[in-house]
Amino acid sequence: MAEQGSVDSEVGKENVLAHLLTADDSRPRDEPEIASNIGTQLQHMALSTWSISILRRLRDAFGRLKPQSILEVGAGIGHRSAWIYDLFEKDGVTPERYQLVEDGAKFAVIIRRLMLRHDADSYTKIVVGNLDALIAETNAWHAASSTGVEVGTPPLENQHDAIIVDGISENRARYVQSLLPFLSPSGVLFTVEPDMPLGNVEEDDKDGMRLVDGFNQWMECIQSTNETHHIAFMPLFGGTLVAMTKK
Repeated sequence: MAEQGSVDSEVGKENVLAHLLTADDSRPRDEPEIASNIGTQLQHMALSTWSISILRRLRDAFGRLKPQSILEVGAGIGHRSAWIYDLFEKDGVTPERYQLVEDGAKFAVIIRRLMLRHDADSYTKIVVGNLDALIAETNAWHAASSTGVEVGTPPLENQHDAIIVDGISENRARYVQSLLPFLSPSGVLFTVEPDMPLGNVEEDDKDGMRLVDGFNQWMECIQSTNETHHIAFMPLFGGTLVAMTKK
């Protein structure tokens, strides 16, 4: 991630996130064709995704960051991944590793087709499974390896230059806190603020209370993470893009 080092030296690490999240006017505003087709498929499947404004800004940040190791959590059917693959192709760059995590095996099959379409199988690894379980298994593997016992390889790789965290709103804070240790020293974690509960939520409204609890956990996450990481917020159409990097 050579570009990251030069960015740090130019603007100072405390300002690097604001620099990363600014728009790159040299890049096209149109959605990549493959991503657009996947977006249409998402609508037919009644699935949500990040807004084009957020994806465009994430693409711009990746273009500056030039990460060599990427972890994407909550990959879905590859809508966001299609933007990233398109960036790699247009810039003529290939990362060392791109790990995509998805809970649904059927979705993973669709992601695999996207990977092969972009000839990205040499550096892409698709992991299917529950994120909480995968993190627990990875942490257990590292604990065992620290004592000299190594069995196989951990399900999740470590030391990533960029981590993307998606998933249902009520889990967003927990996922972010669990994955921050997977960053490289100059790595950046990207996510979107969870949905905010609107109006009064009755205690018997289970869905509403999950949103309330999830947003309260998010606020606590931001407060605690701010002690160890720089955090930047970029309000955009369709949500707020959030970036975090170690102080």
